[in-house]
Amino acid sequence: MAFPRSKKTYDPESLYEYAVEALGRRMRSVAEMKRLLRQKNVAGDRDAAIESVVQRLKDHKYLNDSRFAEMYATFRKEGQKLGRQRVVTDLKVKGVHGDVIEKSVGAAYADTDEEKLAREYLKRKRVKPPAKARRDDAAGRKQSQKDTARIFRMLARAGFRTGTIFNILKKWDVEEEVLSVLEEEAIEPAKREDAD
Repeated sequence: MAFPRSKKTYDPESLYEYAVEALGRRMRSVAEMKRLLRQKNVAGDRDAAIESVVQRLKDHKYLNDSRFAEMYATFRKEGQKLGRQRVVTDLKVKGVHGDVIEKSVGAAYADTDEEKLAREYLKRKRVKPPAKARRDDAAGRKQSQKDTARIFRMLARAGFRTGTIFNILKKWDVEEEVLSVLEEEAIEPAKREDAD
């Protein structure tokens, strides 16, 4: 169920106050702030009022995509233990420019051991290595394969490179057969993207 839209009409000053309050709740990129402000009823020239508010926020240093990207990347890496690619993707969705993303994420992940970070992520999520199945236990082997695939996909969604994921799985003594199937699964989307 959608909430009814507010019928309040904002003038440039009240729109600015609303924007400051919104930034007080959480940091936002310039694009996110513009999206938020576009949802409001604005008296007069809407686009000019939004641009004016955004410029004022920048002038007062309340809105800065570089600082936003740096803090976002650092938090996602240190707090949530996410991989570099996930942070890059999330910042793109938030409307941050590619050059700013590359600089900020590059700085945040400069001296990071990705495998160690991936292990910390697994520990944070309380993921344990898949149970080894006996060679004659078909049901156990199938469950072990499912668990391995689940862990692989979880790490891929968290932004870790497939090479790092395979290093972790190999150290867990996952069967080569399962690793080769997962490797094919990882390669297929890349082939489809190249064909497009």
